[in-house]
Amino acid sequence: MAKWIDRGLSFLLILGGVGHTFGVMSFYKDPHTLFWALTDSVLLFLLAAINLLRSWQPNNKPLAIVTACASSANLVITLRFGELIGNMADFRVILFAVLSLGLTGFSLRDAMRRSASKR
Repeated sequence: MAKWIDRGLSFLLILGGVGHTFGVMSFYKDPHTLFWALTDSVLLFLLAAINLLRSWQPNNKPLAIVTACASSANLVITLRFGELIGNMADFRVILFAVLSLGLTGFSLRDAMRRSASKR
């Protein structure tokens, strides 16, 4: 059951990345600002992809460590965005914080799991 929740969080992150992409494309008109806003969409898609990969390779500790670091970094970015807009209760902040926190938790679980050969 937990692996499906783990994968579901990654799929929700992909959907969030799609929403983010369309949102910034309709909001920002300045090409420089749009470019930098779209880099977060790339981060979201890559983060979701490596977390999906990790969910299919639960004994891959290096991958789990990378996803834990990346997911926690995305959590910090999300919380900082909430501070910048002055609304930590914004739906976007809550959504991406919950997804990032969940993926960080699953990544840490996989990183700390003992390998099958060491049991």
